[in-house]
Amino acid sequence: MIKRQAYLDKLHKLCDQNIIKIITGVRRSGKSTLFKQFQQELIDSGIKPKHIISLNLEEMENEALLERHVLNDYIMRIADEGAKNYIFLDEIQKVPEFEKLVDSLYAKDFIDLYITGSNAYMLSSELATFLSGRYIEIKILPFSFAEYFGGSDGNSSELFARYMETGGMPEVLNLINAGAKSEVDDYLRSVYQTVLERDITQKKQIRNKADFEVVLKFTTDSIGSLISPNKIATRLSEQKNIVNKTTVDSYLLALVDSFVFYKAERYDIKGRNILQTLNKYYLVDTGFIRILLGKDSNIDRGHILENIVYLELLRRHAAVWVGKVDQKEVDFVVRTESGDTEYYQVSETINGEQARERELAPFDKIRNHNAKYLLTLDAGSETYNGVKRLYVVDWLLGSL
Repeated sequence: MIKRQAYLDKLHKLCDQNIIKIITGVRRSGKSTLFKQFQQELIDSGIKPKHIISLNLEEMENEALLERHVLNDYIMRIADEGAKNYIFLDEIQKVPEFEKLVDSLYAKDFIDLYITGSNAYMLSSELATFLSGRYIEIKILPFSFAEYFGGSDGNSSELFARYMETGGMPEVLNLINAGAKSEVDDYLRSVYQTVLERDITQKKQIRNKADFEVVLKFTTDSIGSLISPNKIATRLSEQKNIVNKTTVDSYLLALVDSFVFYKAERYDIKGRNILQTLNKYYLVDTGFIRILLGKDSNIDRGHILENIVYLELLRRHAAVWVGKVDQKEVDFVVRTESGDTEYYQVSETINGEQARERELAPFDKIRNHNAKYLLTLDAGSETYNGVKRLYVVDWLLGSL
């Protein structure tokens, strides 16, 4: 079992703090496994197992507990008021009005509370207001390449090529390691269908699944491109698919809320403000590309690489935007945890003077001394007028 050390470190920092810990992320990204790993570390540190109460609310045996008063009574019966109890509630959104239950448990000084959810509806504006100042959200993603590499045998270049193809969903790596790579697509397809049915269709009451899937596939095919609901609606109408702007907007929101896509807003580097038009959308895991677009997808490796880098920047930094400087685009503008700004360009290769000049051109427009990086699949590293060109595989592994 691969340890999710970065997430475990966050949980340890927050352990016993008077705050609700909410772990969110797409289904099958490892939330339940993270709970199990953290619970074991609590036991290893001396916490008695009887003081750890863990419930997965999607399991059949817990179906009778899917009412907030019933669940509260159950927890109170087995909790020890004379000691600290660590309560883990997996997929809490299954309980109607769960926020009232969470608030009640939070008020008990003998409870340290951890919950997970597979969609962002649980952190809607109403809930955020209800629990304002009482929770911290930890956003979990599928395996980073460093995690994937640590659980695999082989050299980094070969494994990264496979990672680009199959993605980093934890069970995918388990299947590959068990010699069942041929089952990966079927598994990813089943995950997608579960997310579609449980976290999108039911929650958002989407009636026209055909239109929804057209928007989903169009967005997947547009990774790395600036799009808007209006632009999507216009393009689809040209292809004889009539889906209006309002409907497209609601579908994109559903995809983001279910953590299938992450929206990257545009940031005006010179004006230092967020732009309201045109965004980019990145898929939670590149393994889904083949499932959604087919094995003969025309999406190029450069955009898949860009998707991987975006997710890694989300793991490492406080905020990530798409950059605009004059009429040029910088792939990513990052605000680090310490408040510094960094700029990133991503390209499959810059072999050839023309390709190198094209990728470096946006940096020439930025008149400050913040760190600038160009990530490519070209081996080695170089510096061009203050821009560091790095081999993306080494950067992902944290060795640069």
